[in-house]
Amino acid sequence: MAKVVWQAGIEYVSGALCKCGKQKPHTHGRMLLATHRRAATTSDTCNRIYLRDESNFTKSNSTNAMWARSRFKSIAEMVHQRSMDLSKISQDQMNFLAQRNQLGGKKTMRSYYWKICGQEYDAAHPRD
Repeated sequence: MAKVVWQAGIEYVSGALCKCGKQKPHTHGRMLLATHRRAATTSDTCNRIYLRDESNFTKSNSTNAMWARSRFKSIAEMVHQRSMDLSKISQDQMNFLAQRNQLGGKKTMRSYYWKICGQEYDAAHPRD
């Protein structure tokens, strides 16, 4: 939704000015987008306008894309199961807190679960 603030003329315009492709659901149609920001260190009149053309994304059925989708789905299910497993929650929380402030450590519990479940999946399903 576009936002227009009126003060002695137009002070700024921000948001989607035109969504020119809403008649086709689930497609990335054309769009006219304006942004406005105020930064303390730079000019306070920072306006930008972006034009987005219609994109024709098609699902790739390559073996790499199918493998990546399968891996993502499997790891997502592993993360869900592990986060609900009462026998592992205490140990996972201790391990998470131990690695959180280290270099390369994951900052959220969910990202930590994705890391360890991804490592488990890759160890169980080596890719040649």
